[in-house]
Amino acid sequence: MVQLLTPEGERVAHPELDPLVEALSREELQGLYRDLVLIRRFDAEATALQRQGELGLWASLLGQEAAQVGSGRALRPQDHAFPTYREHGVAWCRGVDPVNLLGMFRGVNHGGWDPDEKNFHLYTIIIGAQTLHATGYAMGVQRDGDVGTGDPQRDTAVIAYFGDGASSQGDVSEALVFAGVNNSPVVFFCQNNQWAISEPNEKQTRAPLWHRARGFGFPGIRVDGNDVLAVYAVTAQALENARCGQGPTFVEAYTYRMGAHTTSDDPTKYRVSAEVEVWKHRDPIERYKRWLTTSGTADAAFFEAVEAEADELGRSVRERCLAMPDPDGTAMFDHVYAEAHPVTARERAWFTEYQASFEQEVAR
Repeated sequence: MVQLLTPEGERVAHPELDPLVEALSREELQGLYRDLVLIRRFDAEATALQRQGELGLWASLLGQEAAQVGSGRALRPQDHAFPTYREHGVAWCRGVDPVNLLGMFRGVNHGGWDPDEKNFHLYTIIIGAQTLHATGYAMGVQRDGDVGTGDPQRDTAVIAYFGDGASSQGDVSEALVFAGVNNSPVVFFCQNNQWAISEPNEKQTRAPLWHRARGFGFPGIRVDGNDVLAVYAVTAQALENARCGQGPTFVEAYTYRMGAHTTSDDPTKYRVSAEVEVWKHRDPIERYKRWLTTSGTADAAFFEAVEAEADELGRSVRERCLAMPDPDGTAMFDHVYAEAHPVTARERAWFTEYQASFEQEVAR
């Protein structure tokens, strides 16, 4: 497993990947910490909003911040990301307003951002389906001639995010087949948080997930998913290989889901608290903070400023979430078909009449 920072925050040498990290400026290294702290604060606020009845559901990323921020910051502007429903950290790195992530979970929109504007696809609820979308997009990038040109502003890679549970889905295997056969410029980024809802890894696979890449004809690699520097370097290398025409890579980010699968889940029913306590000592934020401190890359004033910014983000997210306007009920009939359709027209008319009946009752 590739690791550049130990859980104690000590730097581990890696001749092949060290140049990628050493190329990062002081501001960029500090920026990774800022990303980690702010996205955790946003995630905590979203969880609180759900508990208070302001969101219907929330899928927390607690514990997986380094996997998402490290990989997200390795992307170039022209690269395209295909997420699950938990990639809040990647969305942050792609410039998506955090409040836009809440719209779908609040039930006021169907996604909230333009995938073309941010090169960040809409959240995918169907487990594993986004890997097929990503592979198809990558095949299109190939056919457009945007791979292996040598132009860093043009050459494009695609990244598909999914969890260890999704790796058991047929869609993922099909995506791996197509990507391998076509040598497509796609990185399969599996966040192995060790629990597919309530099923542990040992009930999903007998071999490490990254080994699966061999059977599809391309390389796989396992990285410490709680080590933001290692994730950044491994993903940056895999993406560059894709852009250069060297085909796909399977990256297994070995991490841990600290919280529930979603706010509708109770993890105490299927895992012991002692396991969670062990992983608390591998916290990705504390690990990175220790290295920033001991290496002299950041000081107390920097950390205090980030904490203050995180508090302000939490306040802003709450206020703007509560201010989201509710859509008109008939909006559910919009865009079902590309053109007007008699069935949805009848349903819209019935629903409009049904809504009006309540107003008539109040008037009486």
